[in-house]
Amino acid sequence: MPQLAQFRRMLGLFSFFYASVHFPTYLWLDKFFDGSEILADITKRPFITMGFASVMLMLPLALTSTAAWIGRLGARRWQRLHRLVYFSGIAAVLHYYWLVKSDIRLPVSYGAILALLLASRLFASRIHRPRNATTLTLMEIRRETGDTATLRFLMPENTRLNASRDNF
Repeated sequence: MPQLAQFRRMLGLFSFFYASVHFPTYLWLDKFFDGSEILADITKRPFITMGFASVMLMLPLALTSTAAWIGRLGARRWQRLHRLVYFSGIAAVLHYYWLVKSDIRLPVSYGAILALLLASRLFASRIHRPRNATTLTLMEIRRETGDTATLRFLMPENTRLNASRDNF
């Protein structure tokens, strides 16, 4: 849903902000920065393990969320890295679900929302391309000016690029 894509980055950064306040609160107020007690807690209590995993998975995502990092990593590697968000979201929902003791309505609703988003993403990736679609291989990107680039593609053999106004 392209109209929701503009909110993706902000939602991710908001989630990371929440985790960066929540996690140090746990470290400081619950464990007083006692490393051995924190490690024992992570290995002994599954909800702490899931919360810790979620925060650790979010860290590289937040650090590489800028356009400059997309350029450094390349779009394909950046997208692969940012698929960690799926695992981070699942770990966060499990953390919240296992944390609450009695009223599980809110974590279950978050889990349902996450499941719907993941399912829509899965089905969107399975939609077939039109039969007349052509896959091109990007061969070169040449910077012309500060905001202009020339893209050079390799055309598959025996194919013709049909560019019309309706295709764009």
